[in-house]
Amino acid sequence: MIEAKGVWEAIANTPAPTLTELFTAEPDRLSRLSFDESGILFDFSKTHLSAPLIDQLVALTEACDLARKREALFTGEIVNVTEGRAAEHLAERGEGAPGSVARARGFQGRMRAMIDAIEAEVLGPIRHILHVGIGGSALGPDLLIDALGRNADRYEVAVVSNVDGAALDEVFRRFDPHATLLVVASKTFTTTETMMNARSVLAWMDEANVEDQPIEFLPVTAAPDKAVEWGVDETRILPFAESVGGRYSLWSSIGFPVALGLGWDAFETLLEGAATMDRHFRLAPPERNLPLLAAFIDQYYSRARRAETRAVFAYDERLRLLPSYLQQLEMESNGKSVKADGSPVDGPTAAITWGGVGTDAQHAVFQLLHQGTRLVPVEFVAAIEPDHVLDDGHHRALLVNCFAQGAALMAGRANEDPARAYAGDRPSTTILLDRVDPARLGALLAFYEHRTFANAVLMGINPFDQFGVELGKEIARSIESDGTDRFDASTRALIARAFG
Repeated sequence: MIEAKGVWEAIANTPAPTLTELFTAEPDRLSRLSFDESGILFDFSKTHLSAPLIDQLVALTEACDLARKREALFTGEIVNVTEGRAAEHLAERGEGAPGSVARARGFQGRMRAMIDAIEAEVLGPIRHILHVGIGGSALGPDLLIDALGRNADRYEVAVVSNVDGAALDEVFRRFDPHATLLVVASKTFTTTETMMNARSVLAWMDEANVEDQPIEFLPVTAAPDKAVEWGVDETRILPFAESVGGRYSLWSSIGFPVALGLGWDAFETLLEGAATMDRHFRLAPPERNLPLLAAFIDQYYSRARRAETRAVFAYDERLRLLPSYLQQLEMESNGKSVKADGSPVDGPTAAITWGGVGTDAQHAVFQLLHQGTRLVPVEFVAAIEPDHVLDDGHHRALLVNCFAQGAALMAGRANEDPARAYAGDRPSTTILLDRVDPARLGALLAFYEHRTFANAVLMGINPFDQFGVELGKEIARSIESDGTDRFDASTRALIARAFG
């Protein structure tokens, strides 16, 4: 049995060809490392993956027992070992254990019936959807509504996560409380920020004398009993399985505002697109398995080349929220310091995910990417077809800039003036969608989920818990209830300055 640490040490100590040398030595490099799947082109050729390196990494997956762990994920076994749960988000797409899929279909039927009733105005005339959640209960719906709903005229949808009152205040100025449906999304239905926002929305409705609206408050939760305690009729609750983690939950009833705002057909297509990537990840061999190859790249730059961050740039305004979505998916899943068995990790875990929107980012951070001293693997995400009416070259200019940046990072340029020299040999991946639509976006997000899982297996950690978010929340509650005496001098001074 090979040892992962030894493999990485050997790889790190082996001189790596430059990207230019790899293209010269491997005439078939583009065809071997460029893949078309589910209407998306994945081009890994501008990374330092080579045939020998892929062979080593495939051997590493065998040592990590990835195939068995992947099958455990798909068949509903306990993979979240610290909480004793399966991770059943795949069931929402029809790819999990039969019992889990049947339960998910039941929840979806309940959501579909609710949408039908709203559209038939059985539950009153609704024009505005106010979705309140935080973390995974908000990031996924926000991304999908922003990406796919820009031309939708069904409902006006707002997603509010921040407990800062300015976020709700902005929505209150636009929405009519008598035509607003409040969706409260919380897995536990106890999340402090979400419940505070929910109370404020209900108070806003009460002040407007919203009393005769058949439905104004719709909970989405894995703890229906907690919603009932709020006085909600259980027939108005949209549940989802406790084994569906927050950052993997947009496929469940957490996606209700997506299904209502875009239409049920669009939501089903989103699920089907994700399911195609599920099947690819489950069945494709390692050397052609897209999430696994992407995880190989992540691990190579993190462990062998000591890269601490990964940058994602969406060269499409519709995907502007993708970097934020990936920050939670990747860093909350894999930002750990112990393995699944509780032992310390033997190398770096999740890279710091960051990014922005092209071409804005070119005039902000690309100076560092091209000429800085830190190695930052870059990921470009773009789409061939726009959905705007401007036909004077805007989209062509956008894509030209995207492709040019990847080429420049790789090629570099020599100059007698070192301030004007570009080192080159800087890696990038390009992900090019045929178009931004439910099927392709579903496949793309499922790709990132499976990439996150594959990274976790290669690092030996559990990607499905998130205990790191608890301590700060506990201290916040303590400040509210117990006073400040037990805190450090700095924290006490800040509290005193802010609250007197």
